[in-house]
Amino acid sequence: MKVLVCVKRVVDYNVKVRVKPDQGGVDVANVKMSMNPFDEIAVEEAVRLKEAGIVAEVVAVSCGPAQCQETLRTALAIGADRAILVQTDAELQPLGVAKLLAAVVGREQPQITMLGKQAIDDDANQTGQMLAALCGMPQATFASKLTVADGWAEVVREVDGGLETIAVRLPAVVTSDLRLNEPRYVTLPNIMKAKKKPLETLTVESLGVDATPRCQTVQVAEPPARKAGTIVPDVATLVAKLREEAKVIS
Repeated sequence: MKVLVCVKRVVDYNVKVRVKPDQGGVDVANVKMSMNPFDEIAVEEAVRLKEAGIVAEVVAVSCGPAQCQETLRTALAIGADRAILVQTDAELQPLGVAKLLAAVVGREQPQITMLGKQAIDDDANQTGQMLAALCGMPQATFASKLTVADGWAEVVREVDGGLETIAVRLPAVVTSDLRLNEPRYVTLPNIMKAKKKPLETLTVESLGVDATPRCQTVQVAEPPARKAGTIVPDVATLVAKLREEAKVIS
């Protein structure tokens, strides 16, 4: 069984992002980049399936500029066997990424395609669902537990009302939630080994995919600054302020 894990290069979650002066986007110059945390969880889960003897090969794939090789090397250091980079400097939106990944899925024919439920840069939460639709595969999103056996994947999903358990026939697309696992610490020996693992580079043109953006970013702005809070002496004053100033109660 083969697992294809999709990973994205994003601004590190510890970095405070800044908007460009022209409000055309986020300033990523000289900013630390890393693997999307939800994708890292997906890689960890795929490697655990391999260590359990359920999966024979784990393939990591990313779409973006040449710098995405660093992200793929991290996936290889975690335990992926090989990597594929669909290299492009053009802007990629969820539909375009889903089309590129669908082409890679067609080439690799994995039984499970895993990715994070969303990326922390755009928070779109769309690529996994679009990928499943384009490939004609069942999907199991927001997975907090994954069990694979006898050609089926049983997934415990986190939903608004609690937990939902579903079973999907393989091949399928699975997106990982935060509580699926805790990714392992990448050791220096594994980082050195990852440098020798194969990394294939493809182009958008070679896959025959139209990844042209369908949406245009009009403006990016920082959220308004929050007003300072006030301390009230008693409940009566609090109620009065909620009624007269905030007008949230009558």
